[in-house]
Amino acid sequence: MNKEWAELNRTMQAQIKRKETYEDGIETLFCLRNQLMKTLLLLHEELKRDDFNAIPFINADGYHNKTIAYSIWHIFRIEDIVAHTLINNDEQIFFSKNYKERMNAPVITTGNEFVKQEIAGFSKQLNLEALYSYISEVKESTEHIIRRISYGELKQKISQERKTNLQNLHVVSTEENAVWLIDYWCNKDIRGLIQMPFSRHWIMHVEACLRIKKRLPL
Repeated sequence: MNKEWAELNRTMQAQIKRKETYEDGIETLFCLRNQLMKTLLLLHEELKRDDFNAIPFINADGYHNKTIAYSIWHIFRIEDIVAHTLINNDEQIFFSKNYKERMNAPVITTGNEFVKQEIAGFSKQLNLEALYSYISEVKESTEHIIRRISYGELKQKISQERKTNLQNLHVVSTEENAVWLIDYWCNKDIRGLIQMPFSRHWIMHVEACLRIKKRLPL
C-alpha cells in the first residue's frame, strides 16, 4: 500500500475515534480522498480509452484482476449507494442525474457480480466522460453529507427500514458474489462506513488501477 495513503488512513481512523480530534479526522479523510481522486484524474489524462478496458491480470487473485473503468465505476457506485441510500436516506446521484443513460451503463449495480471477460465487456460500454462526471459529483455530494455528520452520530447503525429500501432498489445484485454487501454495510455503524467505503475501499481499488496501468503496453 502507498505509504502516504496508508499513513493518512491510519491517522484519520485514530482521529475520528475521539471527539476532540473528530473534525481534524474529517479533514484528514478529505486530504486522502483528494490525493486518490487526483490519481484517478491523471489516469484520465494519461491513458487511451482502450486502456480503461484492459484486463491484464484476468486470472489473478486480488483487486487488480479487473479493469480501470470497472474499478472506478465500482468505487463510486458503492459510495453513492452507501452515502445516499444508507446514510442520508435520499436519492442516489446515479438516479437523480440520469447517469445510467449518460454513462450508457448496462446495469445499476456495484458490478460485484461480473467476472473476467464480463468485466472487460462492461467496461467497453461505458461512456468514460460521463463516468468521470459521475465520480466528481458523487465525491462532492458524499463530502457534503460527511461534513454534516456529528461525532455523536458515528455510532448510529443502519436501520432496518433503510436496509429494506436498499434491497428494493436492486442496486446490489442477488448473485452470491454481490449480495453479501448488503449485510456487510448494514452491520456497520457510521464510523465503520467512513473507514471502509469512503476511504480504505478507495485505496485498494486505486492501487489496483495503478498496478494495471504498469502492465499496459507502451
